[in-house]
Amino acid sequence: MDRVWSPWRYQYVSTNEPSAACIFCSKSSEQRDEENFIVYRGSHNFVMLNLYPYSTGHLLIAPYEHIATLEEASTPIVEEMMRLARQAEIHLRRVYQPHGLNLGMNLGEAAGAGVPGHIHMHALPRWRGDTNFMTTVSETRVLPETLVSTYAKLRASFATPE
Repeated sequence: MDRVWSPWRYQYVSTNEPSAACIFCSKSSEQRDEENFIVYRGSHNFVMLNLYPYSTGHLLIAPYEHIATLEEASTPIVEEMMRLARQAEIHLRRVYQPHGLNLGMNLGEAAGAGVPGHIHMHALPRWRGDTNFMTTVSETRVLPETLVSTYAKLRASFATPE
């Protein structure tokens, strides 16, 4: 029998009550980027690792401002968010050489937003065959490296010119 170890999930599964604070607002204001896995800070948005990724390299792009819809977002926020999505694509391809990428947003709880009050974009690398029996049957994802390793690779890539 194979075992899949994911010790970083213990904090999540053992928490009795979800935090009332917005994860994007609290993490971006703490100025502890390495601890919070923030790989890049722009003027209006920041890029961080998803703590519970679908695949290795799963990034989240979020504005500093707590807004729930693109309609509420200022033009500078939206424009920078798209530039950061482009940078995420470049860096994910550079670091992980995926066969494809998913880029997208879930606006509102009914659309699947995990943080419905604060818009954010997902950028994640995909490989042929990455949805295998573990994901399909067991609802389990196997990630080949720790978040610390992923953070180090992507932080270094974002720090280098395109």
